[in-house]
Amino acid sequence: MIEMVTPQGFPNLPYLSPGALVTTPQRTLYVSGQVGVDATGQPGKDIGEQARLATANVNAVLAAAGMGPGNLVKVNIYLTDESHIPAFMEAAAGALVSPQPATTLLIVKALAAPGLLVEIEAVAAD
Repeated sequence: MIEMVTPQGFPNLPYLSPGALVTTPQRTLYVSGQVGVDATGQPGKDIGEQARLATANVNAVLAAAGMGPGNLVKVNIYLTDESHIPAFMEAAAGALVSPQPATTLLIVKALAAPGLLVEIEAVAAD
């Protein structure tokens, strides 16, 4: 069972998710960083498309393990440009669970290959 934990008095902000408490997990899945590429390895043309592809790739790994977005307990999001935050949030809004799991968003200089704008790694439990 996964319970989102928000201490009393914490602000209710869309980018703030203090914690996820997992009680009696049977399985834990560590999802390696998923980037915004399609099945042929081609990156999406912009941050919106890459965000949709990266979240779809995370969800595909979850599904392969018999899990879904509701099993996410921790998500780390890496963007290469701060200006991409609004477009990422809009594109990923329907693909990740709400309320969101414990989440960290970082702005990084670059990702593993040129042209990649977003990477998402996650931990899931059931």
